[in-house]
Amino acid sequence: MISPILIIEDEDILREILKDYFLNAGYSVLEAKDGEAALKVFQENELSLIILDIMLPKLDGWTICRRIRKTSNIPIIMLTARTDEDDTLLGFELGADDYVTKPYNPLVLLARAKRLLHQREQKNDVVGDYLESGGIKIHIPSRTVQVNNEESSLTHTEYEMLLYLMENKGIVITRDQLITKVWGYEHIGDDRTINSHMRNLRNKLGDHSTCIKTIVRTGYKFEDIR
Repeated sequence: MISPILIIEDEDILREILKDYFLNAGYSVLEAKDGEAALKVFQENELSLIILDIMLPKLDGWTICRRIRKTSNIPIIMLTARTDEDDTLLGFELGADDYVTKPYNPLVLLARAKRLLHQREQKNDVVGDYLESGGIKIHIPSRTVQVNNEESSLTHTEYEMLLYLMENKGIVITRDQLITKVWGYEHIGDDRTINSHMRNLRNKLGDHSTCIKTIVRTGYKFEDIR
């Protein structure tokens, strides 16, 4: 059985609406209406996904995301009433996997949550439990990544990007292909959005980040380090 989803939203009506949609879809739900309560629920429960509003009492969503990412790669969808693209990029830089601007259609949010959960559960078509290349090793069942035999903590999105590129080693993956595979819908923002996730991924791969080649005006390609 899938672990509960945590909805962190200080507006009671919005939180209850989201809760009802997820319950009707068959998910179990935990709630928090301020930042401190949210971290307490996170620390005390095994969760499958977090829906996180930015503007919260006590601790804001930025702070919560930053603290969660110190110990967990659980999928996070951030919610905000602000439309500044820099806010969106900051969320991605802190490790959010998706970003939804208010007002939103709860069915769209539910669909995005289902996609993240499905990606996390699905079996990938790779022979054996491991995918290894260029000093980078992915253990498929546990979704863990090692770089030079040391574990690297990737977010859900960073993991999906790396896995897709490694599964297609030597093949140029366009930005559109990456968006469709990893995010599952046509448009998530401008090029800076993908750049932000790719920069975070490369930082975590360290010297092995050179395995991911940028193909100008096209996309990316994974190659062994030479």
